[in-house]
Amino acid sequence: MCIIDHTLDYLRESLANYQENEMCQQIINKLQAKTYAGEGEFVKDLEDGEMTYLHDVLENELDYAKNVQYDQRVKELTEVFELLF
Repeated sequence: MCIIDHTLDYLRESLANYQENEMCQQIINKLQAKTYAGEGEFVKDLEDGEMTYLHDVLENELDYAKNVQYDQRVKELTEVFELLF
């Protein structure tokens, strides 16, 4: 049975809002090039600069999701955010 990790789906969707940024493209390329078992495996694969960039993006995305009361998105993105540092 295949388990789908929706956390990374929410992350991909969030990153699409920033895809004009070179660092964002680098992260998106990682997500597309490899199948990760979960957000923990993905975060371990990030370089320091990518982690810093993603931290900033997720802060913005979490603020937005909280403001519009999109609780599922907040939950999923928080899972990645907490693993970054």
